[in-house]
Amino acid sequence: MTSPTPRAHVVRIPAYVPGKPPTPRPGLTTYKLSSNENPYPPLPGVVEAAAEAAAVMNRYPDMGSSALYDALAARLDVPVSDLAAATGSVALVYQLLSAFCDPGDEVVYAWRSFEAYPIAVTTAGATSVQVPVTAEGRHDLDAMAAAVTDRTKVVVVCTPNNPTGPSVTQSELDAFLAKVPSHVVVVVDEAYVEFVRMDDAVDGLATYRAHPNVVLFRTFSKAYGLAGFRVGYAVAAAPLAGALRAVSLPFGVSHVAQAAAIASLDAEPALLERVDALAAERARVVAGLAEAGWDVPEAQGNFVWFALGERTAEFAAACDDAGIVVRPFAGEGARVSIGEPEANDRLLEVARAWRR
Repeated sequence: MTSPTPRAHVVRIPAYVPGKPPTPRPGLTTYKLSSNENPYPPLPGVVEAAAEAAAVMNRYPDMGSSALYDALAARLDVPVSDLAAATGSVALVYQLLSAFCDPGDEVVYAWRSFEAYPIAVTTAGATSVQVPVTAEGRHDLDAMAAAVTDRTKVVVVCTPNNPTGPSVTQSELDAFLAKVPSHVVVVVDEAYVEFVRMDDAVDGLATYRAHPNVVLFRTFSKAYGLAGFRVGYAVAAAPLAGALRAVSLPFGVSHVAQAAAIASLDAEPALLERVDALAAERARVVAGLAEAGWDVPEAQGNFVWFALGERTAEFAAACDDAGIVVRPFAGEGARVSIGEPEANDRLLEVARAWRR
């Protein structure tokens, strides 16, 4: 007797491994530093907006995300036609590959980078072309440009790179774009853009305006603290944004999520204060690690990267014993989110003891 069989590539889809919650420790406050979440509560006015929206949960959400698009268009100074919303920026990855890749087409991206990339590429039946990051955890843009072939449909630049931390510069990105054929879609994934503090930082909006093949991915999950509501958006030339909207899940972004995102945009002063505070905490953690003898890659997101190789699981276990859970990548390293000051102090204690 035969049974239904999924498409051949489905069995090859790697599993997404989410950050796990901390192990309860009696008498000890535990902290989750495994998912790059914002440790602050919702921004002012967001809970109220979400509660008001929830009162009409018996109605479908606005499938066109009209009010959200209007708010984003005003904030970013872009046409509504150049926007596409989705359930988090990760959904945009799936939508873009669905819109632009046929089975066997190639997708070039750095590795290690965002864990969802190979999952989404395999789901689309496309082929991953992974270009190793440098020893400093940076994109090797020259090697990525060299990896583009006549089968390449999409190239992804994750900046800041998750999980290693460094960002590319505008000069580097400009030189890279000059080498990539104009028919290839170049995704600039800016999930952590609000945390960047560096010279010659990428101006994503200027880049999209100058290059019709560039698509920006952004999210409300990180800096805006809406990880539980799943709202991301793309900024791209109208034909590309329209393709993303065409393959999106109908009614995918809930009414509550749209309302919370709009309220979060309205709370920009409080947002900037929180992001500045997290960036300052990041600087304190990096300085403390350097003082303890660690050489971590340049951290431009809300996390730091420990390149531990085969000792990764051992380090993660030591952190767990101290009441903080981190995100290990077996055999490669551990990513640790910047959280509450007490959680960051625990990390520094573990790191100092580890070096000794």
